[in-house]
Order: sequence, then C-alpha cells, then structure tokens
Amino acid sequence: MDLLFTLLATIVALGLLVTIHEYGHFWVARRCGVKVLRFSIGFGSALYRWYDKRGTEFVIAAIPLGGYVKMLDEREGPVDEAELHQAFNRKDVKQRIAIVAAGPIANFLLAIFAFWLIAVVGITTLAPVLGPVQPDSVASRAGLVEGLEVVEVDGVSTRSWHEVNLQLIRRLGETGQLNIQAIDAPGATPRAYTLELSNWLRGSDQPDPISELGLTSWRPVVEPLIGEVSADGAAARAGLQVGDLIVSLDGEQVSDWVTDIVPAIQRSAGQQLIMGIERDGQRLSLTVVPGSRELNGEASGFIGAGVAPFEYPEHMIRSIDYNPFVAIPVAAGKTWDMTVLTLDSLKKMLTGLVSAKNLSGPITIAKVAGASAKSGPESFLTFIAYLSISLGVLNLLPIPVLDGGHLVYYTAEWIRGKPLSERIQAWGLQIGLTLIVGVMVFAIYNDISRLGS
Repeated sequence: MDLLFTLLATIVALGLLVTIHEYGHFWVARRCGVKVLRFSIGFGSALYRWYDKRGTEFVIAAIPLGGYVKMLDEREGPVDEAELHQAFNRKDVKQRIAIVAAGPIANFLLAIFAFWLIAVVGITTLAPVLGPVQPDSVASRAGLVEGLEVVEVDGVSTRSWHEVNLQLIRRLGETGQLNIQAIDAPGATPRAYTLELSNWLRGSDQPDPISELGLTSWRPVVEPLIGEVSADGAAARAGLQVGDLIVSLDGEQVSDWVTDIVPAIQRSAGQQLIMGIERDGQRLSLTVVPGSRELNGEASGFIGAGVAPFEYPEHMIRSIDYNPFVAIPVAAGKTWDMTVLTLDSLKKMLTGLVSAKNLSGPITIAKVAGASAKSGPESFLTFIAYLSISLGVLNLLPIPVLDGGHLVYYTAEWIRGKPLSERIQAWGLQIGLTLIVGVMVFAIYNDISRLGS
C-alpha cells in the first residue's frame, strides 16, 4: 500500500510539473502563430489521445517521466506551402526565444502559485527554540545555550526550523563567520552570536546543518503514558493497556518516551524487556518481547504501542499566514531565493564545496514525493514548488538538448543576424546528450547507493 501511495504521489507531482512546463511552450507557440501537432504528457505508447478543433493531438503516454510539444517545423519533415507561415523555424528569432523560454517560466510561475497558496492558507509551526547544545561544538563555542530562540540567520528572519535550515544550507562548504541573532524570552532584545566556519561540511554526502553545528530543537518531556495499543502487537500480548504509565525498564527508572522508551525498545528486538507500569494507582510488572523490523538496514524493535498526545507550550507555536495581496511578493521572493539557492548549490557541486553525491534521481524524488504527500497538503505543495524550481533551473542551463541550449543558439542568431552552422549545432547536440545521459546515470547511481546504505 505504501508503494502504491508513493507511486501515485510521484505520478501526480511529475504529471503536474511536466504538464505546466509543456503548456508554457504550447500557450506561447499558439500565440506566436505556430501550429502545434502534438502535446504529449509522457513518452512511449499512447494510453489515451484526443484532438482539438485546430487538429492538435493531445496524448497521455505510458512512461510518465517527461513530455514534449511537437510543432510544425521544416527541419523535421516536409511542410505544405499553405502552412509555411505556421512553421516554428519560419518565425522571428525573438518569437522562437519566447516559445522556448516559456516552459521554464511556467515552472517558476507554478512555484510562485504554490508558495502563494501556502502563504494564504497559512501554516502552524514550531519556533526554532534550542534544545541541549552539544558540548565543544561550533554552537557552544559561540555561546549558544538551551532555551534560546533563533530569530535571524545571516540577516534573514527565521520563524521556524525549516527557515533556519534553509539559511544554513546556503553556507555549506564555506569558511567564514555565520551570524545568528537569538532571544532568551518572547519580546526580548536579540543578542548576536558569531559561529566560526571552516570548510564547513565540505564534500559531505548527506549534510545535516543543524546537528552538525551542535544544535537540537527543544521539546517538552514526553510522559511515557500509553495512548494506543495495536490489537496484534507485542504490547497487547504482554497485557499493556491504554492509560498505563511506564515507570521503569529492566529495573531502571524512566521518565521520557522519546529519550528513554523508544531507544530501549528499538535495540531490544526479539529480547525480553521487563516493563514496570502504573495502572489505576497500582504498580505492575509486564514482560514484553519487541518484534523486529528493518530500519536503515538494521533490525529495530517495536511493540505496537503509541504515546498519549502531548502539547508544546503556546508561546512556541507559530501561525504564519498572509492576506492574498501581501502573499504575492512573499511567494515571488521565496521562489527567487530558492532559485538562487539552487544555482549556488550547482556551483558548489562543480567546485567541490558540496558533494556531487547529493545529486538525486527519480528514486529519491519518488521517496520524497510519497513522504511529503503523507505529511499533508502543505508539505506536498512545498515539495512541488521546490521540484518545479529545480526543473525550471535545470532546463535553463546552457546545455544543448535543454531549453537553455536552444536559447543560447537563438540568442547567438539574434546577435549575429544569422543562425549558427548546422555542424556546430550538431556537435552541441552530441555534447549535450552525453552530459545529460551522464548526469542521469550518476543521479540514479546515487539513488541506488542510498538504498543500499
């Protein structure tokens, strides 16, 4: 069922992104007077097709990993003389530039719309309040301590851990000072903290900026009060009930579900645990044998029980929303910031500051699509926005085969007053195909390596 859900989420996300991208090309081509022969979502055999009144064939194909818009073009076959004025290659170079650029632009517009919708609907998140700071870490040496709330990173306001993490990602691989503003109580005057970075996380395969600084997020102590018990789990077989309070494990006192109970159960797969509980004012002792399942390639114990709901203090809850008009520049600004971050990350990959192993392929995209869809509409919309920005940036790279490569050709034609020779364009096509195939293979290799690890 999880696999089916992940596949469905991936198809929805990729289908939407490809449709919007190709519709950008299609919409501008029509307005420039170009005849569109086919609008295809996916590649391969057609699963479903229909025609509009202008004769354009619309296709939903079997392989949902892309799409294309086929236009009337003398370079791809004979064109009836009566239709020559509708051929793509006969259009003014500025019109051809507009048609090619429209696809990536449509992706950026989709991202703006997704961020706008999130901003208008609003989100509820946790304030970035620090938990215990790891001793002798970069953060502790700068003076950061538990209980402080991070309100600014490198001059950018941060209202959630997500925003903090995004600002830290910008500094991967760098040497220099990281400036953080933090407060010790709501409404207090911010105090500045300077963290010294030296080739910070340079070349790291899977960087975790927050923990690498020695920071953790604050959370309340979670009383180990049982809130749910699966009927067929180890907890039910041992006699554990809803409302039981776990007070000890193997004779050792416990008080926190997250730090005491969960780790002990996970490392006890198939082994007996003596669980001391309080039930209706009485102390009881139960013997639980956790079941085993694979987690990150290792056996992990579980008992089929969950903790009772708990709440964070009200002052740590942040509700972030905007009116529809204010949300427009907010969404546009976020799209711009993510575009710059994507380009900066690509530059750092090329220069070795960020490991190329962070490059992801279709397997990772599918996993993230499924996980974000399970997390709720806001997470899924954010994922679509980020992926749409990545697709837009990728397509604008000056690599032949991609939209950016075509834009380079047409811009050169505009400047020179005549197109580049067919020989040069053919060489570019071969180089572009080699680059794209190489990157795709490497990305898929990274995906498989992550699965293996």
